[in-house]
Amino acid sequence: MSGDLTGRRLGNYRIDGVLGRGGMSVMYKATDVRLGRKVALKVIGEHLGADAEFRERFVDEARNTSAIDHANIVPLYDFGELDGMLYIAMRLVDGSDLASLIGGAPMKPERAIGLLDQVADALDTLHGRGLVHLDVKPANVLVTSRESAREHVYVADFGLTRRGATGHRTRGGDFLGSPTYAAPEHLRGEPLDGRTDQYALACMLYACLAGKPPFQGDVQTVIKGHLNGDPPPLSRMVPSLPAVVDEVVRKGMAKNPGDRYATCVELISAARDALKPDPAMSAPRPGRHPVAVAQHGEGGPVHPYGQQPGQQPSQPGQPGQHGQPGQQPPPQQQGFGQQPPPPPGYGQPQGPPPQYGAAGQGMGMPPQGPPPGYGPPPQGGFPPPQKKGGKAWIGWVIAAVVVIGAAVAAIIIFTSGDEEGEGNTNRPAEPTGNSQAPEIPVGPGSQGNEPTSTGSDDTGGNNPPPTSIPVVPGTGG
Repeated sequence: MSGDLTGRRLGNYRIDGVLGRGGMSVMYKATDVRLGRKVALKVIGEHLGADAEFRERFVDEARNTSAIDHANIVPLYDFGELDGMLYIAMRLVDGSDLASLIGGAPMKPERAIGLLDQVADALDTLHGRGLVHLDVKPANVLVTSRESAREHVYVADFGLTRRGATGHRTRGGDFLGSPTYAAPEHLRGEPLDGRTDQYALACMLYACLAGKPPFQGDVQTVIKGHLNGDPPPLSRMVPSLPAVVDEVVRKGMAKNPGDRYATCVELISAARDALKPDPAMSAPRPGRHPVAVAQHGEGGPVHPYGQQPGQQPSQPGQPGQHGQPGQQPPPQQQGFGQQPPPPPGYGQPQGPPPQYGAAGQGMGMPPQGPPPGYGPPPQGGFPPPQKKGGKAWIGWVIAAVVVIGAAVAAIIIFTSGDEEGEGNTNRPAEPTGNSQAPEIPVGPGSQGNEPTSTGSDDTGGNNPPPTSIPVVPGTGG
């Protein structure tokens, strides 16, 4: 191009800036002032516009391409000639081209296959219409991530020719396409078809996986490589790639079009299968068995029944273990999958069972605590929980029997003491002193409860006098 058209007006398009330059055209960012939308405006070089054959082919193929509605082909809005310049107005894609994404470094195989699969589908659609792109290269593959959840591809900048055509140069000697990605038949000027684009697609696959095209150097070196040479194997360029992918690239870049794949989609499908991970690498090794992983407390050792981490098994006679007087065992925590603590009465009194929630109330567990009537808990813990059931009344009956028995025993003891202290009417009184007086029997009808006194003629108490008193000579009254 002889100059920059930025700021100028070309028909209904106001040219805002340069997007890119090529050997035959310049791509501008422009505004369609009639519709008020941004477009990509491709302006063909003036020297090509003067070629009548090129002008005729340009108009014919642009008209055919604008009629193709495909998700991965850039929509063409308008084309024509203004001020002696040919132009094509197309959709402005907000993204970058594949050449920028490669950037001289290998792409991840999954990403490369995902992008090139869309390119292959667009090319096969063109081939079904009898058209050949003729300029398939990374710079003409536009990638955007603003239109869908995944990266979306648009194939642009068609060099377009009809299938079966032999022209690969203009009358002025300009090559239609890019020598870096050109098929041998294209360079030799032989008949072209969809397999010509497939060769270029295989070169793009190589560039994505290796970070550079299959043949490099000056134009003559590159052309010689396409005509007679073989590219370095991909598996040698990138050791992480499997060797089977070399066969896919070799077939896609076969010198004879008849030795290539039937379609572009078939080429990318073969590459996808070749790049899949080897199932033998991920298969489990023989003799290995799956290991069960704990659901709670992963990696923790399994302890015996009732034993906590850091606690040795209980041995008879060892201090600090269950059953040792005066020692309180460490509190136990009941974790997921552990056995419940031993029943009450096992060894010394133990601490309360594990509690969940507030106020000692467990999830699905009865309230714990000492039963009524117990004193303060023993030092270092609480009394063992009492079993709850329908036999609690037995204890009350036993307690009542004990109380009644104690009362009866007390009555018997107290009654025996009174009889010994007050005397028995059937037991004679013991004589006192040296008195020789005989006993004075109480006659019938005596009701006294007090014993008679000795050594006196007087009668005491309120007892009535006897009816007769026998007198014995020689005794004192």
